[in-house]
Amino acid sequence: MLARYALLFGVLVVLCFSSAVSGRAQENQPDIQVVVDMVQLNVAITDDKGNYITGLGPHDFVVTEDSISEKIATFAEGDEPARPQDLPQRNDKSATPAPVTPHPLPEPVAPDKPYRTLDSLVAGANVFILFDTSNYMYRGFVFAQDAISDFVRSLETADKIAFYSYSRDLFRGSPLTSDRSQVLRAVRTTVAGDDAALYNTLLLTLKDAGQYTGRKVVVVFSNGPDNSSVIPPEDVAELAQSLGVSIYMISTNQAQLEPISTTVFQRMTAATGGRAYFAKAWNDEKRAFASIRDDLKHLYSLSYYPQANPNHGWRAIKVKLVGEKLKKYHIRTRDGYRPQPSRFSATPATDSPQVADPAVTVRNKQSQ
Repeated sequence: MLARYALLFGVLVVLCFSSAVSGRAQENQPDIQVVVDMVQLNVAITDDKGNYITGLGPHDFVVTEDSISEKIATFAEGDEPARPQDLPQRNDKSATPAPVTPHPLPEPVAPDKPYRTLDSLVAGANVFILFDTSNYMYRGFVFAQDAISDFVRSLETADKIAFYSYSRDLFRGSPLTSDRSQVLRAVRTTVAGDDAALYNTLLLTLKDAGQYTGRKVVVVFSNGPDNSSVIPPEDVAELAQSLGVSIYMISTNQAQLEPISTTVFQRMTAATGGRAYFAKAWNDEKRAFASIRDDLKHLYSLSYYPQANPNHGWRAIKVKLVGEKLKKYHIRTRDGYRPQPSRFSATPATDSPQVADPAVTVRNKQSQ
């Protein structure tokens, strides 16, 4: 009998100890945070003659993702700062937009300055120039440098520019900066080199651009087809769409001589909301750069936080204009994206206020 009571007592002690340990474990259970990314769209609106349509507001646009209506979070035209939006329902035409106080948003690229305001999300564009310095470029090298230099000087002061060059490898001549002289020095120090690995180096450029918020574009100057990449162009285009980077490509007559390259350039730029240009002479190159500059000045920038969507694969984006008068205009933007893997951070749960904006950080709930 004594042995039986001793065994029962031992079981009770073990249960009490386990309960205490479990309670402490729950108190120290990590608070899982899931970062929900804002989807950024660069949208060009033109008429049948290619003229830009200006002066539109957020109420003129309807954005859907997988046929799910999305609420515009920020809106800007050209180089103006982004304006946070709190729009009425689409069927309530009498209501007017109400102003919203800007909230801080996380900026992953600058750990020493982890938060930015909505006002700074779209103020100019982050322009990454990727220059072909392969052995295709021996002929028109100096003319190409001149055209790129003029393009750098012509960009708005709000724009930041990075200059990269490539042959078989990628050379980061100048990181993203507002210092035009630094970029121009990098352009002038380039030399012609090896075979062309356009898609390999473009993929690396996109990854660099994807670290930044706001409008992001890559301008590629190519003088010939790709002859040494291992990355297929379809993967490059999909990454650009998922990161919200518009690709513009200026190609000389050399690339146009190969129909496959011409088709790839046209499809890639169209899928990302950019444009492809084929220059027969150096003055055509200058006109192409001028056209890109004008495009950046007239782009509308829309952003939204995606509504709940069980689709973790490719998501189709549609942008439409409201009203019969606006439906005749042409819309150019990216046609979709694949959600990037969610970013989790585990921190001990506390009762202290969270620094991150609740619209961006979802606590104890998996999203996307």
